[in-house]
Amino acid sequence: MMIHTPLRYAWPIIVVCLSLSVNSLSQDTATGPPMFIKTKTGSIKIEHLASLSEPWGMAWLPDGSLLVTEKPGRLRIYADGKLSEAISGLPAVEYHGQGGLLDVEVDPEFAQNKFVYIYFSEKGETQPTPKPNREPGDRRFGEFQDHEDVIVKGGAVARARLNNNQLTDVRIIWRQSPKTMGRGHFGGRLAFSPDGHLFITSGDRQRFEPAQSLANNLGKVIRINPDGSIPKDNPFVNNKAAKADIWSLGHRNQLGAAIHPTSKQLWIHEMGPMAGDEINIPAKGKNYGWPAVSNGDNYDFSRIPHHETKPNFAAPFYYWHPSISPSGMAFYTGSLFKDWNGNLLMGSFNAEGLLRLTIDGNKVKAEERIPLQRRIRDVIQATDGSIWLLTDYKEGELIRLSPASK
Repeated sequence: MMIHTPLRYAWPIIVVCLSLSVNSLSQDTATGPPMFIKTKTGSIKIEHLASLSEPWGMAWLPDGSLLVTEKPGRLRIYADGKLSEAISGLPAVEYHGQGGLLDVEVDPEFAQNKFVYIYFSEKGETQPTPKPNREPGDRRFGEFQDHEDVIVKGGAVARARLNNNQLTDVRIIWRQSPKTMGRGHFGGRLAFSPDGHLFITSGDRQRFEPAQSLANNLGKVIRINPDGSIPKDNPFVNNKAAKADIWSLGHRNQLGAAIHPTSKQLWIHEMGPMAGDEINIPAKGKNYGWPAVSNGDNYDFSRIPHHETKPNFAAPFYYWHPSISPSGMAFYTGSLFKDWNGNLLMGSFNAEGLLRLTIDGNKVKAEERIPLQRRIRDVIQATDGSIWLLTDYKEGELIRLSPASK
């Protein structure tokens, strides 16, 4: 299923139209009183909670406080209307381009073990390696234009104990392999399955070859135990030529991950190249086709075969044309927004707002775009049913959505 427009690459026009239609919402939310916006299910109140520098990910602690990451390398706690100083003890973060301190997740047994998990980019070898292949025509992040572009780097996940405002017992439990040059596509989302395994979205690092190779863990969904060991039932655990941490392959840059509240399956979304953003339910051992197939095209406008032309690859069950550039993902299970229960909520860069998808099984029945005049980086539901969002800016925000009548 797809969202179609005759103007295939006309998303800037759509964004402008959405922005112009929201006359009641202004950029003054960061400093002024709550603002309001109309949606299909009623009016919503938007409140500014905190100012942050390039916020990226967030996770609730059992006491109701919120862990929030800032991409330059700071982890903070938001509680009682206040933002803490940066938590000490983080490993060295390589902050550049799309890399930095990305997602954070809390151990399901946090009350007993105090473990939290962070995804971050780290520096590798100090000597540059030959330039690997990049996506055709992709110049959005420069073609190794300065010395930092040739620093070899990759994503990593660390586990640590959170005690007051300090991380202790910090240990790297997973790394992207191999590390490579370039600024983008780290992936970086973390999600615990109900059976206690940790899923990690590992981006393709803007390369073509890795996503289809079992010899590396780039362009994959990863599944490990909380201590970094490999589950015995992973699909390639007995394949000596494969990385044992791989759960599924053929992914590009997955910036959203959430566990479905009923099926308990992992859902992800990933950015396509030029259009073709998609939602997948990564199944054990399945290949989702990137870069052999995509419902988008390369940045030099060369065509990529679409999924229906190669049915040996698993196809997305929903995709967008033109791009929405999704980031962040959460299933709504609360009662505050009465008509949203069971809906899938996603942030969008291009639409500068929140997407609300009505789900029926594995089908999307309807989509509403709620324009907020902000690039949304992450989405999370609070225990009271309100929706909390992070905006994707150097001067970013933590904002809260609730029904206007509340």
